Amino acid sequence: MAKTRVLVIDDEESLRHYLKLLLEREGFDVKVAVDGEKGLQQALKEEFDIILCDIRMPERDGLGFLEEFRKSGRVGKVIMMSAYGSRDTAFQAINLGAYDYVDKPIQRDELLLAIHKLVEREKLQKENRRLQMALMDGYDDEGIIGRSESLKKVLVRAQKAAKFSSTVLITGENGTGKELVARAIHRWSDRADRELVDVNCGSIPENLLESELFGHARGAFTGAHRDHTGLFEAAHNGTLFLDEIGEIPVPLQVKLLRALQQGQIRRVGETQTRDIDVRIIAATNKNLPEEVDAGRFREDLFYRLNVVTLEIPPLRDRKEDIPLLLDFYMRRFNASLTVQQLDHQLKGVSPEAMRALRSYDWPGNVRELKNAIESAAISEETNQLTLKSLPGPIQDFESSATPSSESMLALFGGDLSIKRNTKKVERILIQKALEETEGNRTAAARLLDISHRALLYKMKDYEIS
Repeated sequence: MAKTRVLVIDDEESLRHYLKLLLEREGFDVKVAVDGEKGLQQALKEEFDIILCDIRMPERDGLGFLEEFRKSGRVGKVIMMSAYGSRDTAFQAINLGAYDYVDKPIQRDELLLAIHKLVEREKLQKENRRLQMALMDGYDDEGIIGRSESLKKVLVRAQKAAKFSSTVLITGENGTGKELVARAIHRWSDRADRELVDVNCGSIPENLLESELFGHARGAFTGAHRDHTGLFEAAHNGTLFLDEIGEIPVPLQVKLLRALQQGQIRRVGETQTRDIDVRIIAATNKNLPEEVDAGRFREDLFYRLNVVTLEIPPLRDRKEDIPLLLDFYMRRFNASLTVQQLDHQLKGVSPEAMRALRSYDWPGNVRELKNAIESAAISEETNQLTLKSLPGPIQDFESSATPSSESMLALFGGDLSIKRNTKKVERILIQKALEETEGNRTAAARLLDISHRALLYKMKDYEIS
């Protein structure tokens, strides 16, 4: 395993020597620099996991180093050191992106504790990222991506349901990810090492659906040249996912109900029954109570299926998840590129495109978003998704949603003062950027196209916490 790399930046030679020996004895790979300028050159030339940096130094002080280092986009964690410690200096260093702050004279145990805690924290974060990526890769299509409360509630309930063999009914519009939730429930269950068999009940002709579900005996009908094992038997001891359950014809609903109630099936053309142990997960984009009232779906089957219900929220009701979904699909697009296509890698989204993507209503939900990103990525001539590369409906929606000058004046209460209204706009934009980045000030500063320090000053000026 590669050693953790540490860079020590301090103009005091004896301290540099002491820290180098101390950290090397702890198993770290240590480099040193005599001032902030040389330290910055070293940090930009090589990758370091941890940087110990003095605050008071010639050429470039520690805060100047920290600001330039963060602007470079490097990811090493910086711990500041100072014999001139004060709360204001510590606060300033932390707000500029420092991980921690220690006072001089350096206390050996205190320093080592801070460094080892940082190393363990980074290991945990890397493992979490690895597990998250492994989980994403396990999904067939989109991946369950999002931090919205509405989606979290569904997933928490799905995890609880996975521990039991109760039937689960998943409802939601097309493209919301019902199949993904069904697969997640199977993976979280004690049947995860058995088969997950899925069938789209709306894609199989009515005269063949019974045979597909329950199987048939040789000679049961014209063309039945051999015995056929149905999907219920194929899913024995595992999970059967019945997608678009609302499309099953009423006559077949009776046989399905019998299978669910008795745990037995009968192949078409046979008289004997076969015992089956199958966990049923069903999904539909229809309103089944309305289907029951209309006589298109049996009430007793509905109640048999409706033991645990999970309603997947549409994307328009969880738009805060759009930046995460964008990041996921852009990374997936980049990973699919060949060596010859690498100059088409996506590295970001323009503010106009992001605004359009967040304001659009997404009638096709996550599936439509995925397709829109892929379409835009193919037509885009830069490494950034722009408004003009997005599909027409999204562009049209954005242009229709652009506020008129009258509505803007209404927002400012009819006040035409540029000075006063500039502050209002700045405050709104800062709050929006912090909301989109979940309070990450460094990322928010990049969205706002200002320095991290300028953002902190403006937040203080506008009393934004």
